[in-house]
Amino acid sequence: MILGSIEAGGTKFVCATGTADGKVEKQVRIPTGTPEETIPAVIKFFQDNPVDAIGIGTFGPADIDPASPTYGYITSTPKPGWRDYNFLGAMKAAIDVPYAFTTDVNEAGYAEWRAGAGQGHKNMLYWTVGTGIGAGYIHDGKLLQGFSNPEMGHIMMPQLPGDTYKGRCPYHANHCLEGLAAGPAVEERAGKKGPELAPDDPAWDLEADYLAIACVNAAMILSPDIIVFGGGIMHQKQLLPKIRAKFAEHNNGYVATPDLDDYIVRIGLNDEAGVMGGFFLAADALK
Repeated sequence: MILGSIEAGGTKFVCATGTADGKVEKQVRIPTGTPEETIPAVIKFFQDNPVDAIGIGTFGPADIDPASPTYGYITSTPKPGWRDYNFLGAMKAAIDVPYAFTTDVNEAGYAEWRAGAGQGHKNMLYWTVGTGIGAGYIHDGKLLQGFSNPEMGHIMMPQLPGDTYKGRCPYHANHCLEGLAAGPAVEERAGKKGPELAPDDPAWDLEADYLAIACVNAAMILSPDIIVFGGGIMHQKQLLPKIRAKFAEHNNGYVATPDLDDYIVRIGLNDEAGVMGGFFLAADALK
């Protein structure tokens, strides 16, 4: 059984073939242009490398509700050419195999639950913090969704005292987590790129505080067994201890969690999570 995986990002599509245990056989990276530029190259890869099923994780917003008439569409994205684009329909029209379709965050989070930092836990919350902020929640082995995928990166967030930043989110300005704590927000406040900031720069204390508040909110609402962080911002290794400390401060002993060193952790699969998640979802689609 050969499976296909698509990790559809805002800057590149990673397409791969591999096995049900997540091992890659062939892989290609395709720049994300317009659909007319990108999708034919994606289709050709899988025509040249036939598979039994394909798992797709896409940038969004996307409609991942199988009961919806626009299931498989990328919906209200500002990315030129992709708004209201029938991504899944285009793939099905060219390659007739079973598909799984979800968000890129869910795809990576599912891999973390199956084979990474969340392995062995019944419930797991996965955050990705980079250019944007997103989250996926695995409950008893299933991805949580309602009318759409949870948009936890846009939960309302109080602006911390002394932070006068105008916010980055085009929808919520400085009122949501992404607007205050995504990578571009860190960089705009500091006036330099994240990797150029010293590990003890006060910008990281502020970032950790916002992410800790998000984790406390999630703990109160979802009670995950473990919280896993991925994304480019989390390459800053000093962040996790700061997040744990602020979590303890804001929680103030109210919710009993496991030891925070084991409760709030870093991604285990690194850059492989998205592609591996696609294989796992494709295998599920065959079932």
